[in-house]
Amino acid sequence: MTDYQSRRTMMVDTQVRPSDVTKFPIIDAMLSVPREAFVPDRKREAAYVGENVDLGHGRVVLEPRTLAKMLDALDIQPNEMVMDVGCGLGYSSAVIARLAEAVVAVEEVPEFAAEAQSLLVEQGADNVAVIAAPLSAGASKHGPYDVIIIEGAIREIPAALLDQLNEGGRIGALFMDGALGACKVGYKIDGEMTWRFAFNASAPVLGGFEGKQVFAL
Repeated sequence: MTDYQSRRTMMVDTQVRPSDVTKFPIIDAMLSVPREAFVPDRKREAAYVGENVDLGHGRVVLEPRTLAKMLDALDIQPNEMVMDVGCGLGYSSAVIARLAEAVVAVEEVPEFAAEAQSLLVEQGADNVAVIAAPLSAGASKHGPYDVIIIEGAIREIPAALLDQLNEGGRIGALFMDGALGACKVGYKIDGEMTWRFAFNASAPVLGGFEGKQVFAL
C-alpha cells in the first residue's frame, strides 16, 4: 500500500518549504489535503511529483510549488471569500477551503465539476460550492470576491472576472508569454487593477483566456 502521507510530507519539505513558502496555514493545508484523491486513479503515482498533473481537456493540477507560492502571494485570510477558477477535480479548492471562509469553485468541464463536488464532500470541505460554468464567466451571483485565483495559465483576463473582484481585493494569475510564465498578483484599487510580479512558473493556457495572438511575418 502506498504511503501517501509520507509523500505529502516529502512534497512539502522538498518542493514547498524550499520555495520560501513559510505561512503555517498553507503548509498545514498542503500536508492535510490528500492530493492523490483529486487526480484520476491512473495518475495517483504522479500526484506528488514536482510538476503539473494532466487531467485531460487541456487542464492540469498545478504543481505543488506553483500553487503554494500563489497562495503565499495572495495571503488569503480566514474571513475572506475566494473564487477558484478552473478547479478541475477540486484539489486547489480543498486546500483553499482551509485558508478562507468560503470558496466558490468554477469548473466548465461537466464531469470534472460533478466529481469535484463529490470529492470535496468526501474530504469534508463543506465551505466549498462547485459551480459548473464557463471559466471566463466566473460566478457573479455568488460574488463579489475578496480573492480570485486562476488554476492554469492565461494570456489575458476577461473583464467579467475583474468585475467580480471586491474593491481592495486581489487576483492571482499565471501569465504566459511563449514558453515563459510569470505569476502576478493584481490589486483592485479605486476600480483599477495594479499588477505585481510574484514568481516564474508555467502551465497550459486555459481555453477562453488565450487573448489576442500576435503573429510576426
